[in-house]
Amino acid sequence: MVTIGMNYKMIPGKEKVFEDAFEAVIKVMNEMEGHSKSFLYKDVNDAQSYLIASEWNSEDAFNEFIQSDKFKNVVNWGKENILAGRPSHTVYKH
Repeated sequence: MVTIGMNYKMIPGKEKVFEDAFEAVIKVMNEMEGHSKSFLYKDVNDAQSYLIASEWNSEDAFNEFIQSDKFKNVVNWGKENILAGRPSHTVYKH
């Protein structure tokens, strides 16, 4: 089991758009083999900063997800429309 921390910084005013997009992304994640559960967190000190904490059976399962066309399409849309910078991912093994 691994937890992946996916960190995102929004363009000011795009927070609600990101939160709504997360709902669509979580549906895709729930269909992926190896995904257990995910949660969206918002930084109380920085309204444009978010963390998606996502549990997977393995790091390989997560890597398959981020290589999928569905994920790539969402990322490309995000880069063009709502992200203030490049997202970063952190792997927490337990």
